[in-house]
Amino acid sequence: MYDLVWVAVTQSVPLPWRRRAARDTGRFLSPAVRNLAGELDVDAASLLGRGTGGRVTRADVLAAAGAPESVRDEVVPFDNVRRRTAIGLLASKRAIPHALVVAAADYAAIGLARRAGDLTALPFVARAVVDALREFPLMNATTAEDGLSVVTHRAVHLGIAVDLDFHGLVVPVVHGADGLRLRALAAAIRDVAARARARQLVPDDVAGGTFTITNPGASGTWISFPVINRPQVGILATDGVSKRVVAGDDGRIRIAPVGHLCCAFDHRALDGAYAGAFLRRVRDIVETRDWLSEL
Repeated sequence: MYDLVWVAVTQSVPLPWRRRAARDTGRFLSPAVRNLAGELDVDAASLLGRGTGGRVTRADVLAAAGAPESVRDEVVPFDNVRRRTAIGLLASKRAIPHALVVAAADYAAIGLARRAGDLTALPFVARAVVDALREFPLMNATTAEDGLSVVTHRAVHLGIAVDLDFHGLVVPVVHGADGLRLRALAAAIRDVAARARARQLVPDDVAGGTFTITNPGASGTWISFPVINRPQVGILATDGVSKRVVAGDDGRIRIAPVGHLCCAFDHRALDGAYAGAFLRRVRDIVETRDWLSEL
């Protein structure tokens, strides 16, 4: 009703007045911008605004006052990679009820193998994830379009989230990861990550993933809550490893390299008990396997 009244009124007002009103509205100042203009002795009403609808912004006032560029606001539009990342993450958060389970893992068992094989911790965790997924098939699954059923997959096609120099993420897939041992899996991860950063991926490289690993721990993170790569039902984040004081089952205290494993899961498809059991299995493999035998 009000919209109809507004149309009738505005259409009856002379055109020059409407144009002048539009210009005045374009110079509408927020309280913060008005206060800043007063502090800097700037006549904001005389400025040509660069904000939405021609509104005067903080950057406009600072520029008129001769403030250095370093203190002016800057609008940074999303590039194509960031735009695609944003669309995918937003769709996932809207569609999926995310939940999180976290476990602390002792990385001491993989220390010698890492040094002997000149490897990072990521392929060890990936290998543990692949084996654990065999025992917990509901984690190696994708949801149907209606969100009311899941498809469990026999093969593990492991997505590896790759940061593109802070300009977004891409998730290339190591297809058939369950058929690779440690060194071959490490080489496959290096290959897809290198091609992702070189912008050399083809569509098949990012299709068909059944579970994803992301590695924010490279930046020294403590605990992460990753966003699920839809339509998958789970994603594992590996956080930073640091030396901590831990107590063994025998009660003895020691210093050990410990890092958190954080698993986000789709609460429609499974519950915390199942996700927690899966994560505990991943941790047990990381901590107890004879990794040197796989080199």
